[in-house]
Amino acid sequence: MEIASRVIRGMRLAGEPVTDEQLACAAWPQSVGKKVAGHTRAARMVRTRLVIEVEDRIWQRQLFTLSTQILGRLEKNLGRGVVEDLEFRIVPGRREPGRAAASVPALAPDEAAGIADPVLRSIYRASRKRAQA
Repeated sequence: MEIASRVIRGMRLAGEPVTDEQLACAAWPQSVGKKVAGHTRAARMVRTRLVIEVEDRIWQRQLFTLSTQILGRLEKNLGRGVVEDLEFRIVPGRREPGRAAASVPALAPDEAAGIADPVLRSIYRASRKRAQA
């Protein structure tokens, strides 16, 4: 419950009641640790089931086998009855704009531009064109 109180204090809501879903989603990273939280995300609550988004099937299987331990940590952090079950759903990670732009290959510079002789340059370009056809 002390983690829940820290989470509530950190939310700084102006008189609004804090839902169990907000508490569970906020307590997820502290309950599972930084490494697991980096590959997962607490998405929402359906009744007393916390839906967790994972990167792939491997994370889904591993976390499913650890679900009783995770539930114990969540119960310790939030109290009894807030989260009674976990569901792990595979949601592929989204690429960040910087990574997506970096993965697009840049146009290769024309190697023929380095050939000083214009006749040899045109022969090279013609042979390259036939090779790629």
